[in-house]
Amino acid sequence: MAAFLAIDWGTTNRRGYVVDGGAVQREHEDGLGILEVAASGIGFETALAELKATLGFDGLVLMAGMVGSNRGWVEAPYVRCPAALDDLAANLVWIEPRRVAIVPGLSHLDPPLADVMRGEEVQILGAVGDGSLPPRALVCHPGTHNKWIEVEDGRIAAFRTVMTGELFNLLRRHSILSDQLDGEAAPGAAFRAGVDHGLAHADLTAELFQVRARRLLGQATSDDDASYVSGLLIGNDLKVGLGRQRHDHVHVVGRPELTRLFAAALGQAGRATTEIDGDDAFVAGLSRLAETCR
Repeated sequence: MAAFLAIDWGTTNRRGYVVDGGAVQREHEDGLGILEVAASGIGFETALAELKATLGFDGLVLMAGMVGSNRGWVEAPYVRCPAALDDLAANLVWIEPRRVAIVPGLSHLDPPLADVMRGEEVQILGAVGDGSLPPRALVCHPGTHNKWIEVEDGRIAAFRTVMTGELFNLLRRHSILSDQLDGEAAPGAAFRAGVDHGLAHADLTAELFQVRARRLLGQATSDDDASYVSGLLIGNDLKVGLGRQRHDHVHVVGRPELTRLFAAALGQAGRATTEIDGDDAFVAGLSRLAETCR
């Protein structure tokens, strides 16, 4: 397979990979997400040219993520679930014919539920394609907007989004708890206690205030509030993701620093887990799409 440039272009970050023969030869990550491109005024065409120059590559470019949203470069309409890689390939949006394309996201409608994703679909279907994810599975994809994805017959059949990562970041930066959440979340005793509470109770917003009140009244002296709150949010997240149907094994796809937290929490919930590196899955997915572009 000829070389191509795979780009995961999100809201706040951008990652590019020069892929040749199915393997990553060079990669680059920066903070030039779609919001920064809009704020800087440089334009997406210039931003892409700069990335290609940085990576020393000039050939086929495939992009996925928020670059195809209504706030991105060119909107790539959602493909409705159930969907496989062939459905993504059939709906690529070409900016330059056979040279630069954007991969569409997916939508799921199950009234009253309505949901969308951009970027995660490439990772999940890439993992199915390379055999690291079975054709029937429940997938947890941690991130700013965590996804619980049901895979059936090798296709993404349904999914649900939980804003766990974004809520944690908002609490850390803009809430009354911000001065207590400056540590790094880690899967220790405080994290496990938070997960247990999140799984067992339906009082998330009340328990968040308890984190502050216990410290003020001398009932807690732990410096592990970030781990506890992370576990609390993830435990609540798991109740949503595990609620639709019983799966004893959950595949967790994403960045290792996030998958390890969710895998630890899922273990507490009595589920076996397999962790899959999201970057590897993303490259696998776009590699298969690239084969259809030749």
